[in-house]
Amino acid sequence: MAANVLLALAGIVLATMTLRDVFDTVVIPGGSRASLRVAQRLGSLLLPLWKAVRGRHHGISGSFAPVVLLGSFVIWLALLALAFGLMAYAARASFQPRLEGLPEAIYTAGSAMTTVGPGKAETVLGIGRWILLGAGFCGLAVMTMAVTYLLQVQSSIAQRDTGIIKLNTSAGDPPSALTLLERLASLKNADRIREVLVESRNWVATTRQSHSAHPTLIYFQSIGIGAGWPAALGAVLDLALIAEHLIDDESLFGASVLLRDEGIRMSRDLARLAGVDPKTAETSESELKQLANRLETSGYQLRRNPSFAAMNTQRAEYQAYVQAIAERLGKPAAVLVRQG
Repeated sequence: MAANVLLALAGIVLATMTLRDVFDTVVIPGGSRASLRVAQRLGSLLLPLWKAVRGRHHGISGSFAPVVLLGSFVIWLALLALAFGLMAYAARASFQPRLEGLPEAIYTAGSAMTTVGPGKAETVLGIGRWILLGAGFCGLAVMTMAVTYLLQVQSSIAQRDTGIIKLNTSAGDPPSALTLLERLASLKNADRIREVLVESRNWVATTRQSHSAHPTLIYFQSIGIGAGWPAALGAVLDLALIAEHLIDDESLFGASVLLRDEGIRMSRDLARLAGVDPKTAETSESELKQLANRLETSGYQLRRNPSFAAMNTQRAEYQAYVQAIAERLGKPAAVLVRQG
């Protein structure tokens, strides 16, 4: 009797922890540190193995994040089957014929979760009915949330990748803020810089919110976006840096500072969620001077005596996080000055 009570309590605790983890991952933005964190642990376990198989310089493929997401739901369902199996085995006298072992109890609970039926049991009485009913309800709920979550993930990826594609069209791949500015100047459209800064801030805010709420999105790599979102983030932050320190246009100052602040918060938050530490990133003064010369050649009016030391300090602040994330994903970072 005591053993059956312990089995039932163990099943209830495991089911509660599993359902909370599913709820925290799918429903609550950012989740909870008190839950099982199956998706996060599975990603941390598979990432080094995945990169080792593909090779260090190839990064992670587009199938990595979907595998982690699908694997998480499989693990959740398996844990629920085990949890309700423990409860069913504790109440094995309620099943006719009687459940002979824990594997048979897990099979019976899993059959109820997948709406196949009560397994080998022909008659279920008393508490056994409620156990199978709970198993079926929880299985249906998890599978429904899986479909809903996949649709939400696809929507967030589409919003993120649309901004990346638009940037790469004008800034190259990997994107470069200087290339973007030279392109705008060649098209006699340099007056759109402020609009680009505002659009970039909106993209950063949207991406930060979705990826912070659902950290699995950090690892999703879409086909056709080239270097990916870390390089895009680095490029728009470089654009904000240039507009703030080099281009002599006061109308750009406020928009560039707001974009820089939003971008730094995004890089820090997502680096923390990805479990990476910032890396030392410095830009040579000669590269910054080359950047200024090419801007002036393109027809931009530059500020007098810009502080390249201040530019280097600010770029190192965000590039340390952006470069660390890019290396984590096996992707290139943004290019400041593209040669040729």
